[in-house]
Amino acid sequence: VQLQASGGGLVQAGGSLRLSCRASGFAVDDYAIGWFRQAPGRERTGVSCISNSDRRTYYADSVSGRFTISRDKDANMVYLTMSSLKPEDTGVYYCATERALLDRIACLQTMWYDYWGQGTQVTVSS
Repeated sequence: VQLQASGGGLVQAGGSLRLSCRASGFAVDDYAIGWFRQAPGRERTGVSCISNSDRRTYYADSVSGRFTISRDKDANMVYLTMSSLKPEDTGVYYCATERALLDRIACLQTMWYDYWGQGTQVTVSS
């Protein structure tokens, strides 16, 4: 199982970015998929996820309504489309996956994921 995140960059507040996560060694439709971020000096936290328990999408309160997680089963890719970006969205963004069933609570928690990509930096300037 491997994940490779890309698409980060520098963007002004109010702008948009789309992060991509290329998956290999597993089917994105069968595993829980999560996006997490880590700001400098802070813990890694859940941003959004697709549960493999109920197949629904979930979002942290801080990004709800601004971010959208999606997956392309044919391309075996996962995306995080981010809009109305704020300086507090700055951080390294990671995609992660887990085969075990994760419900709406667990799929936003780092502790349940075994497989992680390398991260991509997102910087939002004010």
